[in-house]
Amino acid sequence: MELYGEQVERLIAKDDKPLSSKDAAREEERIEKLIDERKNESEDDRRKRLEKEEKDREQAREFVKEITDAYNFRFAGMERLEGREVYVIDADPRPGYEPRRREAKLLPKFRFRVWIDQADEEWVKLDAECIDTVSVGWFIARVHKGSRVLIEQTRVNDEVWLPKSVALKLDARILLKGFNLDEDVSYRDYKKFRTDTRIVPAVEDPK
Repeated sequence: MELYGEQVERLIAKDDKPLSSKDAAREEERIEKLIDERKNESEDDRRKRLEKEEKDREQAREFVKEITDAYNFRFAGMERLEGREVYVIDADPRPGYEPRRREAKLLPKFRFRVWIDQADEEWVKLDAECIDTVSVGWFIARVHKGSRVLIEQTRVNDEVWLPKSVALKLDARILLKGFNLDEDVSYRDYKKFRTDTRIVPAVEDPK
């Protein structure tokens, strides 16, 4: 849903079962708290929040630009996904690449294949593989070679691309403890809401 121009996720069920009364009340409390924060937000606070959001978007754009420098791209052919024509592109780390941004230092540790919708020029599927050990901090966490993530999107109502599934296979070590994670997350039953609708706190009937 959208609240005061911000996208908000609202939990309505777990494992295909409605929330318990306690969890539902907690979720309502969270939503109402967010509404109160936005409703009572000062002009100065709103300006700072919007500036931070724009700064985050700009950093994301800069990171995407660096991806084009970090990889050699190769056209691997055409395929059909969900009845749509897609380009298949392989990306391998470019030898001699020097990261300009701190977060870009991870890029040479991964290679990926991406499927791009021919008509919409939107990525539909991404398969990324870890090809070298990735360290976070000195000894906090390490992601080992062979870890993989597969992300898929789908076109909803012939209007917008939204997440379809995420499959994660992770071989990692955190604080000297190793573990393997094999997880699949799926998204479904998307519903369309009017974007100009706002949820407001309930008030007593004056009668």
